[in-house]
Amino acid sequence: QVQLVESGGGLVQPGGSLRLSCAASASIFRFNTWGWYRQAPGKERELVATIASGGRTTYGDSVKGRFTISRDNAFNTLYLQMNWLNPDDTAVYYCNHVPATNNYWGQGTQVTVSP
Repeated sequence: QVQLVESGGGLVQPGGSLRLSCAASASIFRFNTWGWYRQAPGKERELVATIASGGRTTYGDSVKGRFTISRDNAFNTLYLQMNWLNPDDTAVYYCNHVPATNNYWGQGTQVTVSP
């Protein structure tokens, strides 16, 4: 059973930055593709960024150029650097395998972008 613990969310003004972290409990972390997902109120969960085991990254159109996903395999940790945040980025952010594995979902971390 893999446990994922997200952290780093908070309240930030438009134009601000946050760095999210996701700590994974299992050593399988380094062999797989992982991603950051988010779910805004009243909307479906969406995949915003992915990173493969070799470091190749992909981004959703809405975050491209503003968000950077990275990983530290030595510490089984996934990161999401978020810059130039805007109110549309307000959501609960989760990490998970890509494709998502239902029993991996953690509690997520709330990001709120508001003046």
